[in-house]
Amino acid sequence: MALKASDLNVGDTYSETLVEDLKRTQIVQYAGASGDYNPLHTDEVFTTKVAGYPSVFAHGMLTMGMTGRMLTDYVGDGRLTKYGVRFTNQVWPGDTLTGTTTVESVENGIARFQVETKNQDGTTVLSGYAEARVD
Repeated sequence: MALKASDLNVGDTYSETLVEDLKRTQIVQYAGASGDYNPLHTDEVFTTKVAGYPSVFAHGMLTMGMTGRMLTDYVGDGRLTKYGVRFTNQVWPGDTLTGTTTVESVENGIARFQVETKNQDGTTVLSGYAEARVD
């Protein structure tokens, strides 16, 4: 069932848990799927000893993809017309992420949304915007 413009009001929110307890395996699987084998995401020794981070961390695009899935769960497949984000903090193994979208406007069959993903501590790891066609 497609989301209808009449179902939306400015300020409405939709939230979804994107991942619980992100595993290193999931990060490495994403590296394989995307072809992005940056050692910051896959090599613990490099990341901790050379780069100085406490651990490997997730690709920003993995977080963007999970957040995008939340959006399409809400508005329906094939309805997004724009989607852009800013990565504001790293996502670590063990993190639980929750995505939230808030309706900013609905005009002429286009809904505009603010998008935010937070970790289990309430820290924003991604912020952005989306637009979708609505009936």
